[in-house]
Amino acid sequence: MSCSENTNAPAGDPLDAIDDAVAAAAFRRLVRHLRHRHDAQNIDLMGLAGFCRNCLADWIVDAGAPLDKAQAREAIHGLPAAQWKARYQTEATPEQLARMAESLKRNGGTH
Repeated sequence: MSCSENTNAPAGDPLDAIDDAVAAAAFRRLVRHLRHRHDAQNIDLMGLAGFCRNCLADWIVDAGAPLDKAQAREAIHGLPAAQWKARYQTEATPEQLARMAESLKRNGGTH
């Protein structure tokens, strides 16, 4: 699963007017929500929305967080990614993989 920054934000996007502290608080709430909802598998998030926890980790690094990939994933998952994967991740089904591939096409090459 590959994640890159979506740079297709429209000019004058009202999201850009939200105070950074407010946006950061909302982001932290989203991450903590995902930490709580282990039943929401990354493959299902990718299939439905075209992004997952690993994407969020990539995005914080892309935004300038002084973390390597492993550290960023640990920050998002709440524990080392390998440990999270062993504890919570299930084997992807062919149907999940197909939904993810279709969903990624809708991202227009970026997400």
